Amino acid sequence: MGKLSNKVGIVTGSAQGMGYAIAETLAKEGAKIVITDSNLAGVEKAVQQLKENYPDVLGIGLDVTNKSQVEKVAQEVIEQWGTINILVNNAGGALYTPHRLDEIEEKDWDLVLNVNLKGTFFCCQRVIPVMADQGGGSIINISALAAHWRASLAGVQYTAAKAGVEGLTRQLAYDWGSYGIRVNAVAPTVTITGERVKSLWEGKDEAERERILSRIPLRRLSKPDEIASVVALLASDESSYMTGVTLDVSGGRYLR
Repeated sequence: MGKLSNKVGIVTGSAQGMGYAIAETLAKEGAKIVITDSNLAGVEKAVQQLKENYPDVLGIGLDVTNKSQVEKVAQEVIEQWGTINILVNNAGGALYTPHRLDEIEEKDWDLVLNVNLKGTFFCCQRVIPVMADQGGGSIINISALAAHWRASLAGVQYTAAKAGVEGLTRQLAYDWGSYGIRVNAVAPTVTITGERVKSLWEGKDEAERERILSRIPLRRLSKPDEIASVVALLASDESSYMTGVTLDVSGGRYLR
C-alpha cells in the first residue's frame, strides 16, 4: 500500500517528460492517475505504458487554456472515480519560444503566459470546489527556479509566467486552507525532460555546460524522477502541514 492509495490524481501535460515521470511516481504510490495532454497520440501511448503495471489509469486530451475542456476533464474524472484528491499542474514550459528579448513576439508571450499561468488557474478554479466539498485535497503547481531567480534556457516570458504561478500558489493556499486544501509549488532547475530542453542543453558548448554545472553544488542536472518524488511528497499526508510554499529542487543552485 503506497502513501497515495485510493487517491485520484490529475496530472496535466503528462504524456511525456516530467509530467509522465510524475504520473508514474504517483501511480507507484497507489494513486489512480489521469493522464492529460494536448498531444492525443502521446496520451494514448502514456496510458498504454502505465497500464502495464498500474490498472487505474485514465487518459484524456486536454488543452489547459480551453476552459470548457478543463470542465469536461474534471467531470469525466468525477464520473469515473467519484472524486479528485490531487491536481498537478505540470503543463507548461518555454514552448519553443525565443529566449532573446528582441526576438520575442506578442504571440510568444501570450502562448507561454496562457499555458503556464492561465492554464494553471483554470484547472485550480475547476478542481478546488470539488476538493472543498469533500473536505480537502492537494494541488501541486510546477514552477521553476526562474520564477524567483532567473532562467537559463528560456526568456522573460517564461520567468514572468512562473513567477505568476508562485503568486497564484500562495494566494490560493491562503484562501482555501480552511477547507483542507493545500496548494504548493515545486521549482526545479534545468531538467532534461524533452527534446526542446535536450537540444538547448546540447547546443551549448562544453565550456558553457561546465560553467552551468559548476554553479550547482551537486554538480549535475536533475532527473525527472527526482522532481516527481517531491511532488508525491506534497500530494501525500506526509506533508499535511505544508501549504503555500515553493520547494526548490535545484541541487542547491539557488545558493550560488
